[in-house]
Amino acid sequence: MTIGTRLFTYFYGLPIGQDGDGNRYYEERVLRPGRLRKRRWVMYAGVKEATAVPAEWHSWLHYTTDTPISDANRRPWQKPHLPNLTGTPFSYRPPGHDYEGGKRAASTGDYEAWTPGS
Repeated sequence: MTIGTRLFTYFYGLPIGQDGDGNRYYEERVLRPGRLRKRRWVMYAGVKEATAVPAEWHSWLHYTTDTPISDANRRPWQKPHLPNLTGTPFSYRPPGHDYEGGKRAASTGDYEAWTPGS
């Protein structure tokens, strides 16, 4: 976070909560003149990555809900939140990917190259 964001948070931010990854969420203390609602923002614990915000906090940040959805309301079938892992060593790599050995089982629809005269 920048020094400007840190100072703005110190003077105007009201801490609302924290998620399991350590991201902290804030709202303006008072409604400023000329605004319809208070600002809301997140201070990331690690890398500034928007996909690191869980769905319950995303809905609060975007004014869909007035209070963040608590973990007590989670359903047993809901998986824990994971950020977008594309481009990281933890991204999905199907069998046959170069990083997974580059070999895959042959399939019936495999490409057969055309040769002239055949």
